[in-house]
Amino acid sequence: MHTISKVEVRTLNSEPITDVRYWHDIDFVGDHIHWHLLDVMAPPNTSGEEALHPLPVYVYFHGGGWTSGDKASLTKYCAGQAASGVVVVNVNYRMAPNFHLGHVLEDANAALVWVEDHIDHFNGDRERIVLGGDSAGGQISALMAAATIRSELAEHYHLHSALQPNQLRGLVQHCSIVDFSVFFDKGFVMSLNFIRMLLPQGDDAASRRKNKHLHVRHHLLREAAHYMSPIEWLDSRCPPVFVTTSERDFFYDSNMNFIKTLSEQGVPVDSMVYSWGSSNTEHTWQQNFRYPESQEVYRRLESFITRVTVTH
Repeated sequence: MHTISKVEVRTLNSEPITDVRYWHDIDFVGDHIHWHLLDVMAPPNTSGEEALHPLPVYVYFHGGGWTSGDKASLTKYCAGQAASGVVVVNVNYRMAPNFHLGHVLEDANAALVWVEDHIDHFNGDRERIVLGGDSAGGQISALMAAATIRSELAEHYHLHSALQPNQLRGLVQHCSIVDFSVFFDKGFVMSLNFIRMLLPQGDDAASRRKNKHLHVRHHLLREAAHYMSPIEWLDSRCPPVFVTTSERDFFYDSNMNFIKTLSEQGVPVDSMVYSWGSSNTEHTWQQNFRYPESQEVYRRLESFITRVTVTH
């Protein structure tokens, strides 16, 4: 997976948005490590009379193949949504290979606990939360949504879900890794080692020692992938979803399967799917505000969040 450099972070955040308020590097766990920091961005009027009308909350998880990336690369993307009238929370988390997926989801849940406890101080409405992410971050946000409505998934990862289903109003997916069946497709760009990497240390090695037959190990890996694959857990109780992808995206098939499966279950799905002819739409292009395709995503995203978080 592509690793974002410091130069790219500066480029993605050039021409910063100044008409929002920023709170950087809030420690949401209390252990003072970089991976347990989050940023909050909000419109300028978050106190006084304006505070009588709390704003929707958009919680975002960056991508990076579970091994790289940082919230810093999404600062301008998140600030753009804050400028539209949303309180945005931009989250870091521990990453593989030093940590497995259970640790990642533990951090994501801890960030949501922090939101539940503190977002009102930033004029955010804890009853109107949208989760989102790109690539691996999309998988994290989708699994957290699934764990909110599927107690057996939460139990598998030893999570006490921070949110109640009625608090979760929407899910945003940019080039997300939402269907792990594609990892098993012949010739797929990423190897099965990505799945092994997300398992608790030693689990796959122990499986290999115990099972000499390749087809048995393959079956066990599919069983493990089942708990990593949001498409297998999100059902008709899933909130409305906004999906953006393109034929140039590694996970195009994953996203198209996701759209089809959720639509068949009656989940409202708003999608933007670009063709191969849109040269700007490589994997996670949405981060780059210079592309007209990205700007169209932002407009549609603003409309989506407004629609799904409207109060009655």
